[in-house]
Amino acid sequence: MIEEKVKELVLPILEERNLKLVDIEFIKGARPVLRIYIYNPEGTTIENCEWVSRRIGALLDIEDPIPYPYILEVSSPGLDRKLKNKDEYNIFKGRDIRIYTKEPVHEKTSFRGKLKGIENDVIKLEEEGETIDIPYDKVSSAKLEF
Repeated sequence: MIEEKVKELVLPILEERNLKLVDIEFIKGARPVLRIYIYNPEGTTIENCEWVSRRIGALLDIEDPIPYPYILEVSSPGLDRKLKNKDEYNIFKGRDIRIYTKEPVHEKTSFRGKLKGIENDVIKLEEEGETIDIPYDKVSSAKLEF
């Protein structure tokens, strides 16, 4: 799988600058796009994206995991993005988030508060000064807020 090979290549590069990998997308089509989303806890800058793009672009040219032309994009995940995997709950620790559940948890299906992370498949959320545990498998969607 292309995304897995790219992940192996990009992780050591990101570690050099204490950047986090949020997601990798490979979109096939007439003009295929390889999109890498990165996050800097101190604020993701254009310079971060350019640096990663130059480094990973050169490495991809050498390793050649995609045997045909494609467009490489490196960007931040955005201010208000949906979380797609468990790792993101720790990457975005401290950020404001809205979580919707498939069924009631603590008699509610909608939560808004400060993300405290995830431990043992349980999301920790601070809502109105109280820490709430939300099982990951009960989440229907989660979105960062600004």
